[in-house]
Amino acid sequence: MYQSKSYGRLIGTPGFSENLLNTHFTLYQGYVTNTNKVADQLRTLLDSDAASTPEYAEITRRFGWEFNGMRLHEYYFGNMVSGGKQLAGGSPLHAALTHQFATFENWQKDFVATGAMRGIGWAILYYDPEDDRYFNCWINEHDTGHLAGCVPLLVMDVFEHAFILDYGTKRADYIQAFLKAVDWSKVDERMMRQAKSQTI
Repeated sequence: MYQSKSYGRLIGTPGFSENLLNTHFTLYQGYVTNTNKVADQLRTLLDSDAASTPEYAEITRRFGWEFNGMRLHEYYFGNMVSGGKQLAGGSPLHAALTHQFATFENWQKDFVATGAMRGIGWAILYYDPEDDRYFNCWINEHDTGHLAGCVPLLVMDVFEHAFILDYGTKRADYIQAFLKAVDWSKVDERMMRQAKSQTI
């Protein structure tokens, strides 16, 4: 059974009110609860030989929405810290993004533009270990559009619940506040964990 994680350490993060964060934490906890409920429903239907029913099919489709909603929020809150932590200029990730985008600032410009697109969803920096490349990707819904085999390194929630209480429709201001709160040591850790798994 999945357990919700505590992100209370983010209370006090500049640019994010306590009300906004607590509301967002509650929404995340709902995804954890629903992931467990859907998993239990699927097991019950399977045990009762109902795997070929329309109900089983629809609940199976629902599982991806609930699970990814849970996990993407964990990536999102996990790659934030009050005050932020800069990405070291000599780190492998900084060097890789600079190499692919010509400058780190170009990568950031692309990430911001991705997150500022009209619509609701997620902006994700992905790493493709097959081709050693990086992509800033727009994910419209939790369960669709992900790049198969790629690793999410930096995740930014751009559903309205992530910013509207504090920023109204000023998404650009929210994105700048988010970038100031990024814990690049966590993003770098995700990259290094992926690199280590490739050598095993």
